[in-house]
Amino acid sequence: MSEPDRPETPQAPPPSPQYGAYPGGYPPPPPVPYAGYAPPPTSPKNGLGITALVLAIVGLVFCWTVVGGVILGVCAVIIGFIARGRVKRGEATNGGVAIAGIVLGILAVIVSLAFIAIWFGVFDSVGGTDYMDCVSQAGNDQQELEQCANQFQERVQDEFSVTLTPTPTP
Repeated sequence: MSEPDRPETPQAPPPSPQYGAYPGGYPPPPPVPYAGYAPPPTSPKNGLGITALVLAIVGLVFCWTVVGGVILGVCAVIIGFIARGRVKRGEATNGGVAIAGIVLGILAVIVSLAFIAIWFGVFDSVGGTDYMDCVSQAGNDQQELEQCANQFQERVQDEFSVTLTPTPTP
């Protein structure tokens, strides 16, 4: 005998995955930033080139001093070469400014060294070395120190035909 026909009960369909769920139950990997696109452009790093140029210009203005010409000039040259390296790597766009900082920094050093030679020549021609020797021999004796200062003052006046007013000593 056959079994009576039973009406088939529909089976429930398997649960469908939720919208946006990753198959297999694992979370999806994080999205790749800028997938398929180039990263956003960065602004050029031109600060060192500008710094080199400014230091070189200030070094040229104050080249008659050691600090102005030599120290600022050397700093300008070093920073200028670092800035030039950034330009070669494509990180900066002011190669001309960096080169100008290097050249003017070298010029500041050269002019300052010339001024140093001039200052030593002038110091020696007016008897500066004699004055330094006199002061070192005088020691702490105020009367001898004053005599050294007077001799130096007379020598400067004779050399440059300038009248200097003596400073009162306490």
